Amino acid sequence: MSKREAFLEAARKENVEDFLHFVQLHRDKADPFDVEEVVQEMPRDQREALWGRLALLLQDVLQQLPPERWEEAREEGMEVESAADPKHVMAVVDGVTLVALVSLKVLQDGDTYHILLEIAHELHGGSVLVSLPVSEAPLQLHIHTLCEAWWKKGLDEKEKFGRTAFLISLQKSFILKKPGVEIQRLWSLHDVLLSLDYTSEDNKQIIDLLLQCFHRPIYIRNDDGKRFLVFLFSWNINFIWLIHGTIKNQLEFYSKTMTTHITEVYFRAWKKASGDSLEQIESSCIQDFMQCAIFLHRASPVHAKVRQIVSYFHTRKGCHKVDKMLCNLYRPILWKALSASNFEVRANATLLFTDAFPVNDPDQNNENIDASIQKQLDTGLLEDPHPTVRSNATLGVCKILAKCWELLPPMIITDFLKKLVMELAADTSSPDVRCSVFKCLTIVLDNALSHPLLEKLLPTLKYSLHDNSEKVRIAFLDMLIKVKAVRAAKFWDVCNMDHLLARLAIDSHSVSKRIVDLLFKSFFPVNESEREWCCRCITLMQMNPTAARKFYQHAYKHTAPTNIIKLMLAIRRVLNSCIQTDCDLTEINDSNKENSAAEPVMLGKDVAVVSGLLEVVVILWRSVEKALKQNEEAHKYTVAKFGNVMSKYFQTFEDERCTVPLIQLASFLPPAAVPTFSCGVLSRLRRMDPGVVPTQYSQLLDCLCSWGQAADILDLVTDWLTEALPKQGDKANSSRKVRIMETVEAKPDLALAYLDYLFSHTSTQEKVLALGQRPLKQLHTVLGNWKVCWISFNIITLQQTWSHFFLIVYPLSPLFQCPSSSCSGGGCRQLLQATSYQKKQTLYSNIAPISVNVFLHRDRDAFYQSFLTVCRDVLLVGLGDETFKGQILHLCSLILLSGTQLLITDCQSVQESDFQHCTTCSIKVISCVSLLCLELCQSAVPALSDFLQVAQTWDRAPLSGVFSTVFAVIIVENRHLLQKV
Repeated sequence: MSKREAFLEAARKENVEDFLHFVQLHRDKADPFDVEEVVQEMPRDQREALWGRLALLLQDVLQQLPPERWEEAREEGMEVESAADPKHVMAVVDGVTLVALVSLKVLQDGDTYHILLEIAHELHGGSVLVSLPVSEAPLQLHIHTLCEAWWKKGLDEKEKFGRTAFLISLQKSFILKKPGVEIQRLWSLHDVLLSLDYTSEDNKQIIDLLLQCFHRPIYIRNDDGKRFLVFLFSWNINFIWLIHGTIKNQLEFYSKTMTTHITEVYFRAWKKASGDSLEQIESSCIQDFMQCAIFLHRASPVHAKVRQIVSYFHTRKGCHKVDKMLCNLYRPILWKALSASNFEVRANATLLFTDAFPVNDPDQNNENIDASIQKQLDTGLLEDPHPTVRSNATLGVCKILAKCWELLPPMIITDFLKKLVMELAADTSSPDVRCSVFKCLTIVLDNALSHPLLEKLLPTLKYSLHDNSEKVRIAFLDMLIKVKAVRAAKFWDVCNMDHLLARLAIDSHSVSKRIVDLLFKSFFPVNESEREWCCRCITLMQMNPTAARKFYQHAYKHTAPTNIIKLMLAIRRVLNSCIQTDCDLTEINDSNKENSAAEPVMLGKDVAVVSGLLEVVVILWRSVEKALKQNEEAHKYTVAKFGNVMSKYFQTFEDERCTVPLIQLASFLPPAAVPTFSCGVLSRLRRMDPGVVPTQYSQLLDCLCSWGQAADILDLVTDWLTEALPKQGDKANSSRKVRIMETVEAKPDLALAYLDYLFSHTSTQEKVLALGQRPLKQLHTVLGNWKVCWISFNIITLQQTWSHFFLIVYPLSPLFQCPSSSCSGGGCRQLLQATSYQKKQTLYSNIAPISVNVFLHRDRDAFYQSFLTVCRDVLLVGLGDETFKGQILHLCSLILLSGTQLLITDCQSVQESDFQHCTTCSIKVISCVSLLCLELCQSAVPALSDFLQVAQTWDRAPLSGVFSTVFAVIIVENRHLLQKV
């Protein structure tokens, strides 16, 4: 028996197992049996007989176990005969579907396929497809493929099968994690939509799913998905408005990239549309976006997205169809918006107009087009009364000049640039306009044809470097950097070098880094010799020492650490030339190889330059310190080179201006490299007088900490505070001494100053915290004794020490109170860096017992300042309860009423009644002491501003009370002025 006859014979109810066996052989890739090959070899009558038998087989198994009971049978595990077993039924249905699918592939013209149609109806139109369990995904795929093949084959009733295949693909594209293949299949079925009735209720589900496609990024990014979305615009004219509304609702949540993709969908849909669909897309979609871009507030979350969409169409200008469309759509809205009374509408319209320039009808003749362009150039937007419009117009004009320089008459170009440079760059009414000029001139500089004219005009802007607005100065420097980059002119011809250095010396970080970027190659030419680097460094130091220091603070950002170290060593060679010639320089001078490049630069006796070079070395070393430590060989070499000459430097450069950077330089070296100096540092700290300025001891403290001798400093501080501790009945103890290698008087104020510096700088903090708990606990014990003595005894001596003690020690209370487990450096450092007062109980015990009577002595202003500053910080971190706030408020009232020239108020923490009380007390003081009026009012401005900002977040009732108090003060003041008149 042949394969054809055997397969035909197996398609019977009684031979169903043989049929399933053949299906299994077909799916076994190792077996050569192929159902498609067998069916194709069958003559027409055998194929029809096969379809008839399969139809009966399918009908039989569906009667044994109807589709409605498939899920129920699977869940309950029904005990049925093999023919009614759910798995058996699914296998038979799957086999019939397979044969029907391959039959479609081999179907020939003239074949009668009504029996095959019945089978397809049974699988699709019955309840088989909708009743399939989730676990039978392969069978669903086979039926789906059958429906798809029926549609593509164009057979009878293809619309039903095509709709089913389309709907299944659409649903699966939303479910699958990687729906790319399903989207591709959906695109291949897109013509199915043309056979569906848009107005039919049966298709409402499909319409809803189609709109969801615009919510799915995979559709918007995928090429086939994008083609499908474009096609949807052409399905039905009424569907276009639904699509547009869906996209507008989602626009807020689109990223910039997604907005670009959706814009491309709009453009391609418009490009392919025709007739009513084209008109609907233009009027309902594109023009709607134009109106939104004009009338939406600039703060709207979708304004930028709408602008992006409209700008995409502007970038397509140059095509006749696009130019015609833009002209027609802008004509009824743009020109009215440019003259609207609302400045924001004018500003938005200005951006659109300049972006789309020129807006003209390409069907007009050249004469009319020129007249239209001239009219658009004469709109006068640069003279608009509102600065926002002028800023936008500046941006637009610069874009037009950069894009259309060759097309515009020279007179118009010159007039525009003179307007920008001569007038708007000096617009005193708005720094935004001035800033816009410099930002936008960089756009013009991208066109090389503009350079000759700008080279003549830009020098008139040189004083803009000193503009009172920082953002204007930044924009001006960005423009200079652009001028330098495109070589439009010499930047020093636009702005004098002396002006640049003067601004570098005094300006903020944002401005300074741009000036360094501009000047770096001038003063640090990395392609020149190291000797040239030194010459430029000396020149810069002589021109402006402060600017030189700032320049080298930023130098490491523009070159490799290797060049920084080379410059340090080159400066060292220059400094060596300043050492007296009668000294033994055999150990100081470098090898012949190091000195063979060129003769050293001689400085003579110029102490200012020498001190400046030493400062530069310190700045450079600090900037590459981390990189230097990572390269052990380079670090050892650099340390050895400077270690050989440090003792000679200290002997030769004795001027105070040189000593300061030498001490800082010594802190980078091990103490053995500077033995004479390192042995005397601690002694110098002991001998310093109380009240000395921090600059005289800060570097010495840094040195000791960097050398790992922070413990010696803490011992000195602890000993001084212990010896100077006042005792009851012994208030005058000026003869008290502490003996540490040498007899020195105890200096508690100086000890507190050292302590303050150690804990207020990160570098010294880390060294002190690394000592562990023992020295810190000893210090804490001593400080606690001082606190007890202060609260317990009625002492009026050492008042400055008390004030200093309070301001320094109490911010450190959390550090000393933290548990031992968290005091291992990291946790304590976080507490200290946050200036946190996290130990509420400790703070209350420290502050609350203080009696107001303590403050009734003379010369108390400094003490008030210290005390109230700490109280303010406690309130700022939210640790003060109502009782505590009341006590502090009462104290503030007493201070105000006493006539003290001091006002410190934590306005962010007080309540409505507190604010009224403070205001009343302040007015009483002002009325009594008129000389303090201006000073007191000025001191209250920052705190009052902060308070009003916080008060805006309160409920309505307290907020009303606050503003009623403010308005009452204003009314009283105005009445007082009127009475004077």
